[in-house]
Amino acid sequence: MTSRLTRRQRRRISQGVQYAVFVAVLVVIGVRADWDRLQNQFAQQDLASQLFPDIITMALRNTVVYTVSGFVFGLVLGLVIALMRLSSVAPYRWVASVYIEIFRGLPALLIFIFVGVAVPLAFPGTEIPGGTYGKVALGLGLVAAAYMAETIRAGIQAVPKGQMEAARSLGFSHARAMVSVVIPQAFRIVIPPLTNELVLLFKDSSLVLFLGVTLQERELTKFGRDLASQTANSTPILVAGLCYLLVTVPLSIVVRRLEARADKAR
Repeated sequence: MTSRLTRRQRRRISQGVQYAVFVAVLVVIGVRADWDRLQNQFAQQDLASQLFPDIITMALRNTVVYTVSGFVFGLVLGLVIALMRLSSVAPYRWVASVYIEIFRGLPALLIFIFVGVAVPLAFPGTEIPGGTYGKVALGLGLVAAAYMAETIRAGIQAVPKGQMEAARSLGFSHARAMVSVVIPQAFRIVIPPLTNELVLLFKDSSLVLFLGVTLQERELTKFGRDLASQTANSTPILVAGLCYLLVTVPLSIVVRRLEARADKAR
């Protein structure tokens, strides 16, 4: 009987089964879940209203500042590591390769612990500029740079070699041709993955709580956890999560549009 069905019919039956399973799962969840208890624990409107405006003017603002500072530091360091990775000098390539393997292999949490504990021990009396903000920028940047370096390297290698040859034929030095011609084109290529890295950094900024921050330096996760502990209710955590989505969802949409535009251009 099944063998007599056409391919289109079999595909429709398969899709129908998948839709049925999806609806069945939703129905089971809707029937089994204790919605009153969930609302009690996660959706207390009076408690949620008490979080404003501090959750925006302080927690979200700090999260954005931590993310942007870490992204900028990681981008600069990542560019340097990428150029070292492509260098004709072997020691530069070795250092860049070791850096990338180490910082891509270690959890971000360990990097933050290293920045908060190991750096002051290794360099007594030395303060990281910017205090907590500087430590967060360093921690996030060290992690991000390892990934950005590989992204930028791939972007540079994706630029046609003829671009470099044309610049050299016009009298440009290798360094000037790289800075003026190759790197700008490479960044146009890697904008989508770099934007995606920004989204990941925004979420990783929650690790700042392991550095020990003051009340005014708290980011969204720390702010939500503290208020949840004080009120014995999880509504602050839910509101903090919604604030993360307020930023990450638009950024994700931007990433998809940039990727679609890049695919169309190719």
